[in-house]
Amino acid sequence: MELDVYNPQKGRLETLFDVELTEENTTWFGNAKTSKDVWWIADYKRGILIKKMDYSYAIWIYDRYRDISRSDIDYNSKKAMELMRQHGL
Repeated sequence: MELDVYNPQKGRLETLFDVELTEENTTWFGNAKTSKDVWWIADYKRGILIKKMDYSYAIWIYDRYRDISRSDIDYNSKKAMELMRQHGL
């Protein structure tokens, strides 16, 4: 599927054309209740997609020198928020 994301490494919006959200690569947070909460995180091309429970774009965070995955943040929504803060979001 196509997914519009914000890429903080480039400082712009991008369209990803081959995103698949599956049980194998996505963690959904059923306890998300407000727009400030993380709704899901997904592994994508050596990086991680983070989507809050609002109408904002998903965020694609990656590192040119090492892989970043859901396991690096222990599949944890609070650590996903911290990762976003580290990238100025």
